[in-house]
Amino acid sequence: MAYTLPRGRSATWLLKTGADVPNEIRGALVQNLYGTLPIFAGGVLNTITVALIIWWRNPATAFRLWLMAEMLCCLTRLAVLVRDRHAAAKGRRTSTDLYVWLGVCWSASVGYGAFISMLSGDWVAATLACLSAAAMVGGISFRNFAAPRLVAVMILLSLGPCAVAGVLSGQQALWIVALQIPFYLISMTIAAFRLNRMLVATMRAERDNRHRAHHDDLTALLNRNGLQQAYNALAAAPGPRHHALLYLDLDGFKAINDRFGHAAGDDILRTVAGRLRTLAAPSDIIARIGGDEFILLTPREPESALQFGRKIVSSIGGTDDGLGVSIGIAVSTRGADDLQALMGRADAALYQAKATGVGCLLEGAAPPHVADGTTLWPPARRRGHA
Repeated sequence: MAYTLPRGRSATWLLKTGADVPNEIRGALVQNLYGTLPIFAGGVLNTITVALIIWWRNPATAFRLWLMAEMLCCLTRLAVLVRDRHAAAKGRRTSTDLYVWLGVCWSASVGYGAFISMLSGDWVAATLACLSAAAMVGGISFRNFAAPRLVAVMILLSLGPCAVAGVLSGQQALWIVALQIPFYLISMTIAAFRLNRMLVATMRAERDNRHRAHHDDLTALLNRNGLQQAYNALAAAPGPRHHALLYLDLDGFKAINDRFGHAAGDDILRTVAGRLRTLAAPSDIIARIGGDEFILLTPREPESALQFGRKIVSSIGGTDDGLGVSIGIAVSTRGADDLQALMGRADAALYQAKATGVGCLLEGAAPPHVADGTTLWPPARRRGHA
């Protein structure tokens, strides 16, 4: 489920958690704000019930307005929450800004109710309203610590009016509320920021672990697991188009690595990865599966895959003195082969190419007009190879 990031300046400020937090994590933090529906529904039932009971005891205009505001705000926010959950599940845009501002209005409504109840002289109503506001703060802190600024604003609007009403009530014993609530607001806000930092750190670690599980640390290309995952997605996609798997093995790499050291070898592997990224189309999938072996999975017809392979041979052949690349190609209709079978055919073609010479390209599943099933480029050269 992907929730839309806030677009308005004020909503963006309220949900900001740090300048260096990537959008992927920001989106996950926005998702946390929507929380679980039963908890939210319980909060709606609590605040509306309290407002209804207090209005029944004091049917004045101020309490009637409070009840109407509670019902309008809570039910609208509940409707937006349900709608956004369905929209996020289907990949559509969500009304994140509206949802955030409805939460702010809800807090203001709770604070207004507590304020007028404390000044009404009805201490039963005042107790109910203040307990409701305190319960509201608990829910705010539990649900919204993914956005600590939003927590601070909502607590201020919910409990801040209680501090003012304590001073205006004429009851000196309630003046202590004006001292307690600011300390409570500060402590809860600090706790929200600390919890937020812990949450962001955890999400960063999870994201890094997912990346390492599917990517090569040296080149940042996909590894075997990532390649398998990408191939599964490609095989499951509709359409009968061909896709080609190019199995690359560097010629002369071992000699360079032995002569100049592993650091130089790592630089060459990173350079080759960069060359492949430059040559590849956005739809192509590139992986390093170990050592100096690379895989390039591309949705191309057989002849186009051969031309692409020639470009790779020409490009990588100029990377360093004595370095070249041999390539074995296997072409398959999408979904007709599993990845291991396709790699096996490409590996067999690569073995023949390596045996023929340096910088050779061999296709093991050629177009129908190639009688023997293989195409070799350039013409066979008897040269040493690594």
